[in-house]
Amino acid sequence: MTRTTGETGTAAAAVEPPPPEGNLRRRLRRLTSAPAYAGLTGGALTLFAVVELLLVPGSAITAFAVLLCTASLALRTAHPTVGLLTVGAALLGFATDGNMAYATVAGLLMGCYTLGRHRVQHPAVLVPAGALAALVVNLVHIDRWTRDGSPGLPVLQGTDRFSLGLYAETLVVTVAILGAVSAGDAVRAREEARHTRAAAQSRLLAMERRQAAEAERAAIARELHDMIAHSVSMIAVRAESATYTTPDLSPPARDAFQEIAGTARSSMAELRRLLGVLRTGTDAPVLTAPQPSLAALGELLDQHRAVDGSAELRVSGEEVPLPASWELSAYRIVQEALTNVRRHAPGAHAVVEIDHQPGLLRVRVGDDGPGPPTAPAAGPAGRPGHGLVGMRERAALLGGRLTTGRGPAGGYLVEAELPW
Repeated sequence: MTRTTGETGTAAAAVEPPPPEGNLRRRLRRLTSAPAYAGLTGGALTLFAVVELLLVPGSAITAFAVLLCTASLALRTAHPTVGLLTVGAALLGFATDGNMAYATVAGLLMGCYTLGRHRVQHPAVLVPAGALAALVVNLVHIDRWTRDGSPGLPVLQGTDRFSLGLYAETLVVTVAILGAVSAGDAVRAREEARHTRAAAQSRLLAMERRQAAEAERAAIARELHDMIAHSVSMIAVRAESATYTTPDLSPPARDAFQEIAGTARSSMAELRRLLGVLRTGTDAPVLTAPQPSLAALGELLDQHRAVDGSAELRVSGEEVPLPASWELSAYRIVQEALTNVRRHAPGAHAVVEIDHQPGLLRVRVGDDGPGPPTAPAAGPAGRPGHGLVGMRERAALLGGRLTTGRGPAGGYLVEAELPW
C-alpha cells in the first residue's frame, strides 16, 4: 500500500494513535475520575478492614476508628474535606491501639492525598497540622509505656521522656503525611498546568482563526474590487462622457445617462464602504462614510422613477430619531423591494409606506404587478433568492419579522415590523 505525501501524509500523521504509555495514562485518569471510583475503593478498603479486624481483634474504639477511616473515603470525591475525618480517624485508631492496621495506613495516606489533591488547605498548613497530631499520638503512647509497659511496645530508657528514640513514630508518620500531601498537591499542580496549556492552545487557535478570517475578508475585498470596481467605474465614465460625445442626444436621454452615471458613482461609494468593513483589522483604513437612512428614501425613489418606474412615498405617525441600525435596515429593505419590483414587475406602480408607531417601525412596499406567481427574488426550483433571505435576516437581527405575499388589492407586498 502506498502512502501519499503532502497534506494527506500530514493528516495521516496527525491521526496516528498516541504511544501505549499515553493510552494507559489516559485510561487510568478516566478510571480515577469516574464518579463510582471513590465509592468502589472506599468500599473495598472497608471490606479489607473488616477482615483485618476479624483476624486481629482490637478495642471497640479502635474498630470504630478503623471503619470510619476507610468508609469515609467513599465520599472523598464529592466532599474532599472528608479527608480531615479520614486522617483524624486513622490517628485515633493508632492512638488507642498502638499498632496501625494496614487498612488504617492506606486510609491515612489516601486521606492526606485527597487533602493535597483538592487543596482543602495549603500544604504548609496541612503538614505541620499532621505532624502536631502525630506528636500528640506519640505522647499518648509514651504515657502508656510509662504506666503499664504494654507488651510489644518500646520500653522507656529510664525515666527520660525526652529521648529522641521515643519520637521515631512521630517522624515516620510526619514523613508519610508529607509524602501523601505533596503527591496530591503535585497532581493538582500538574492538572492545573495541563488546563492552563489547553486554555492557552484554545486562545492560540481562536487567534489563528481570527487572523484567517481577517485574511479571508481581505481576499474577498480584493476580489470584489478587482471584479466590480473597474466595470462600475467604466459604466460611470462611459455614461457621463456619452452626454458630451453625442451632440444630437435628446434631453431625456441626456438625463438618463446622467442618472446612470450618478447611480454608478453611488454604487462605487457603497462598494468602498463594504470594502472598508471587510478589511477591518488589516492595515487598510476603515471608511467612515455615513450609512443610508430613511431620510434618503426620496433619492432612492427618484432613482427608481428614473428607470421608468412609478413610485410614491407615504410617511405616517410621529417621526422620532431611530438607531442607525434600524434606519439602515429599513432603507435596505425598501431598496431591495424596489429592485424586485423593477426585476419582476417592470412598469408596476410601487407604494412605499413608512409608519412610525411607539416602539415600532413598520415598512410596507407594495405594487400592482402580477403578484406571487412571479414572486420577487424567486430562485431556482422556487427557492427564495438572496434578496428575500437578506431582508428576512435584517428584520430578524433587530428582533422583528418580515412577511411577503399577495397584497390586499393584488400585486406583491413586502411588510416588515422592526420593534425598537
